[in-house]
Amino acid sequence: MTKLKPPVEKNTYYDVTFEDLTHDGAGVAKIEGFPIFVPNGLPDEKAKIKVIKVQKNYGFGRLIELYEKSKFRIDAPCPIYKECGGCQLQHLSYEGQLVAKHNQVQQVLSRIGKLQNIKVHPVLGMENPWRYRNKAQVPVADREGGLVAGFYQQRSHEIIDMEACLIQQEKNDQVVQTVKTICEKYGIQAYDEKNNKGTLRHIMARYGLVSGEIMVVLITRTKDLPHKSNIISDITAELPGVKSIVQNINPKQTNVIFGNETNVLWGEEYIYDTIGDIKFAISARSFYQVNPEQTKVLYDKALEYAELTGKETVIDAYCGIGTISLFLAQKAKKVYGVEIVPEAIEDAKRNAALNYIHNAEFAVGEAEVVIPKWYKDGVKADVIVVDPPRKGCDDALLQTILTMKPGKVVYVSCNPATLARDLRILEDGGYETTEVQPVDMFPHTVHCEAVAKLVLKPN
Repeated sequence: MTKLKPPVEKNTYYDVTFEDLTHDGAGVAKIEGFPIFVPNGLPDEKAKIKVIKVQKNYGFGRLIELYEKSKFRIDAPCPIYKECGGCQLQHLSYEGQLVAKHNQVQQVLSRIGKLQNIKVHPVLGMENPWRYRNKAQVPVADREGGLVAGFYQQRSHEIIDMEACLIQQEKNDQVVQTVKTICEKYGIQAYDEKNNKGTLRHIMARYGLVSGEIMVVLITRTKDLPHKSNIISDITAELPGVKSIVQNINPKQTNVIFGNETNVLWGEEYIYDTIGDIKFAISARSFYQVNPEQTKVLYDKALEYAELTGKETVIDAYCGIGTISLFLAQKAKKVYGVEIVPEAIEDAKRNAALNYIHNAEFAVGEAEVVIPKWYKDGVKADVIVVDPPRKGCDDALLQTILTMKPGKVVYVSCNPATLARDLRILEDGGYETTEVQPVDMFPHTVHCEAVAKLVLKPN
């Protein structure tokens, strides 16, 4: 059997019309049905491209000339947008981003989940889609002239020095620049990943949007931090909102940011912030949503889909620090949360106590192990809420849901593709997906969150 040769050749120019965007924001053009992925292309644009790589089933191209621009194309406002890998969609207007994300969710539900007639609502976006991130963690490097701190250049380990990031809270920019300058003043050497030498690996800033409290985290290779007391006194003098200065020690030659040891150098172990009516204690390593304004939008929708009356028992799988659990507990009879990370469960218990919430119970373990044990012990869930990582729900958890048969499942997703896959399994097991609400948690990036409501079909 002869192999079909791709209809394109490397280093050849083609005129194309972009039809779509990939999951990482590249334009998709098709030549005789053969997809070519081209960075910076937008749907409906006509362009000349050069094919630079050809694989068996797809190719990659470079944008050479635009003949017709999308009505949504704009000039990216960030001066380092083309070098930095942090955002992918700043050349697309915010209106265009919301359209693209709605299309993405609709398409993957149809293509992967074979779910054709589900109501997918327009994406809930932000009134002001800038300066939303409450956490910055930036790598540091030595250059001639001193320290640089910023994001890695796309597909490289070169750090782009950055004074401002347009999706970061301005307070975080101020913290990073101030701490960098102070460390430079005392001759602190940046970590050299090639030789595993130097001291300062990352500067991290956390900012409580409602509380105004700031945490500074210095991630170092060594336990010893030269001029520690001077650095602390300068940080507290120059950044009056700082409530906590923390050192995390990561001696390993790795690109993982955090090490296992964390010590408070000054102030409190936690800063506090509020989402809706719930107050959260946030430590250096707590998982806490980086866009609290949209987190409330997302969780309000999950709460709406759960349709709680005060009589229900709810299980929150992948509960993290209890963010959704505590929202649910305000309206449910009882909430059980499960999470595999022990520190997150400690945070969840602390956050429940902080808010005087007594009808939420938390357990450490794998959801697919703990939930069947609860079921065996007589816990009958009326609603199960899942908020899994990008890889989606573990198959054993999906089978557990199908065995327990709660009347409703609320699926909070950060990856439309795995959402579509898991909804298909739940639909085949007797559930009906009644509606899906996408929420834009990360403007100017390709990521899109969504909440799906499923109800058990009558026998």
